[in-house]
Amino acid sequence: MRVLLLCLTAILAQPALAQTEVPQSQAQISLSFAPLVKQATPAVVNIYASRVVQRNRSPFADDPIFGNLFRDFQQQGRPRIQNSLGSGVILSEDGIVVSNYHVVGQATDIRVVLNNRQEYAAKVLLGDEESDLAILQLEGASDMPHLPLRDSDTVEVGELVLAIGNPFGVGQTVSSGIVSGLARSGTATGNARGYFIQTDAPINPGNSGGALIDVEGRLIGINTSILTRSGGSNGIGFAIPSGLVAQFVKQAAAGNTRFERPWAGMTAQPVNADLSETLGLGLPGGVVIADLHAASPFAEAGLRTGDVILEVDGMAVNTPAEALFRMSVRGIGAEADVLYARGGTPTHARVAMIAPPEDPPRDTVSLGEDAALPGLSVARVNPGVQAELGLPLSTSHGIAVLDPGPYGTRAGLQRGDLVLRVNGAPVARPGDVERLMRRAGRLIQIEALRGNRRIILQFRI
Repeated sequence: MRVLLLCLTAILAQPALAQTEVPQSQAQISLSFAPLVKQATPAVVNIYASRVVQRNRSPFADDPIFGNLFRDFQQQGRPRIQNSLGSGVILSEDGIVVSNYHVVGQATDIRVVLNNRQEYAAKVLLGDEESDLAILQLEGASDMPHLPLRDSDTVEVGELVLAIGNPFGVGQTVSSGIVSGLARSGTATGNARGYFIQTDAPINPGNSGGALIDVEGRLIGINTSILTRSGGSNGIGFAIPSGLVAQFVKQAAAGNTRFERPWAGMTAQPVNADLSETLGLGLPGGVVIADLHAASPFAEAGLRTGDVILEVDGMAVNTPAEALFRMSVRGIGAEADVLYARGGTPTHARVAMIAPPEDPPRDTVSLGEDAALPGLSVARVNPGVQAELGLPLSTSHGIAVLDPGPYGTRAGLQRGDLVLRVNGAPVARPGDVERLMRRAGRLIQIEALRGNRRIILQFRI
């Protein structure tokens, strides 16, 4: 009995394992995100965008015989209004807003509604379909609530996050979750291609362009897409990191209307287990350079085909999309520290972030109304044209189609085609296309290269 009493005395004398204290606020009593939501939601807006879409016109619309028979189908040729609904985030007092390109891209009318129901007209300052980001300016805005940007490289898996947006158009909604993955590339749907933060916070249609914030109310990403089979959130959502958003804001402030990415001038592929063993690496990781342009900044820094890029600015890269993201965040005009391996030996190099060189000059030529294919625009291939059209590095010369124009499209020409001959005459310069088109009769034959396939287009005007 005495031993039992001594044990109880010892236990009672010890400090409590779980310290308790009186709650100091209503937030502590309710254990909720309410204070954070009140702080952040005024800076998250609903976006209503519309654009005019020209429907395909019936080919029988003007036919004197078949026109009446296809009168009902002529309605399809009339323009229609296409509406889109999404979200956005205010980033500055003067009304700079970031959203997804697929929400506001090519919109002719944009209305932005704050959570207090105040409305503003907005215009797109800078948009990029590949990154699926757009920067807007609210007209006449001042003293706007806004969210600070957090460096997305400091985000860790397991952090609590909130997703704020306008899902299904029901109004502003908040959902919670965690960061469930980083460096997600090639997995998101929609227009965006690149590097994403993965979250299990429910993201549904209409959340696009909304905010993904941390527990301090800082923006870490822009919600852009979900991975789903049913059309609803299945716990796998993707957000564009705030690091790229910051670069978009910087370029918009500099007056850019098109997002400019640094040019790598190379093609690369991920290093798998088999490649890792062949290249003398301990573990799979990094990207191996498969092809390198002579003017590439990586070549200028001493890298060559077969080298394995492991890190850019201290951050590991395991896919080409991750490497491009790191370069895009760094921005044109800066330098990046690149860690690469050659023969298993790691080496550092300073690589300049440059725009695609316009050498040789592209010498763009656009055909006028008196030409055989009015609206056709062609240019000499150079690194800038390669990057713009997504041409492979092996396509280092030729005359590329920038815009086929309305008649060229009907004839079968496509953006990115390389024009080789017009009516049997070879094409060496953009001006040759214009000259040969002016001399052409009613029958025109164009020989072109589309990818690795040679095509011949023949039509009568």
